[in-house]
Amino acid sequence: MAGVTDSAPATAVREQVAAGTFRPAWIIIAAVGVVHLLGVRLPATAQYGLLLGTVLLLGLPHGALDHLTLPRARDEPVTLRGVGVFSVVYLAVAATYGIAWLLAPAASFVGFILLTWFHWGQGDRAHLALTTDAAHLEESWVGRLTLLVRGGLPMVVPLVAFPEQYRVVTMTVVGLFDPSGGGWLEPVFAPSTRLAVGIGFGLVTVGTLLAGYYVAGDRRGWRIDLVETGLLWAFFATVPPVLAIGIYFAVWHSLRHLARLVAIDETASTALTQGAVRRLLVRVSMDALPMTVGALVLFGAIAVGVPNEPGSLAGVGGVYLVLLAVLTLPHASVVTILDRIQNVI
Repeated sequence: MAGVTDSAPATAVREQVAAGTFRPAWIIIAAVGVVHLLGVRLPATAQYGLLLGTVLLLGLPHGALDHLTLPRARDEPVTLRGVGVFSVVYLAVAATYGIAWLLAPAASFVGFILLTWFHWGQGDRAHLALTTDAAHLEESWVGRLTLLVRGGLPMVVPLVAFPEQYRVVTMTVVGLFDPSGGGWLEPVFAPSTRLAVGIGFGLVTVGTLLAGYYVAGDRRGWRIDLVETGLLWAFFATVPPVLAIGIYFAVWHSLRHLARLVAIDETASTALTQGAVRRLLVRVSMDALPMTVGALVLFGAIAVGVPNEPGSLAGVGGVYLVLLAVLTLPHASVVTILDRIQNVI
């Protein structure tokens, strides 16, 4: 399997990672979906509150280990000079995207959607490849299609199912910089556009799963892919976007990425296999603390620096999305390099 050794310790780590990330996330996602099918709805303030909760609960911290990720993946020492150079480059990339938000906020928002589409897709593809047999992903074209589908589920399905709420979020975020700047995005929310997008993405989803079955047959990795794809389709089609993204970001994407980083950290992975949960949490928390604090400072700077004050909880949520946008660009770059190191292609 791509990126995974067959040693007994590596197998034990992989099994622990799978146990801690697959079923718990499925249960939470399914439970929230069922509750919404029964007609239960959270107020908008609670939905934004949960989204903002990911500032500290897995969301921001999952990217706060980027400065340690590549040295650990390469089995190299972490040096102060290396962290310093990395931080300068990382912030320069983030700042460049931040300037783009000031100059062209609507285009930057579209870029954020496409970037997140790619990054969340690469995260799911890597998790499948590193924790299951993933035979269908060994064909590079099937892997790329899987990335396209998995990353598209949180981005596309809410647009089809909840166009007005998707539109409100879009205009709120863009409005922080230019209240009328999102006008040219209006056709995206038209019924005909959404119908075409929904049918097209549905066909791509089915085609990708069939391609995976054709390549690998009814293997465990493919079955997990099938179950998760169906589960996420149903989840994003029934749960309002702000709440759905908040839950998915924490218990699905961020948790899986943190588990991947635990697997490449000898100290953390040893604690994991020994069941030393407290030691594991302390290790990860202390590693993530400095960069998480830095991201919080950046959060405040963006809130102060946007041309139009947030003015509401939804506006603060919009500022948070801008923060995630500027950090996702360098973060996704790190993960792309990690994919290559671990031979997840």
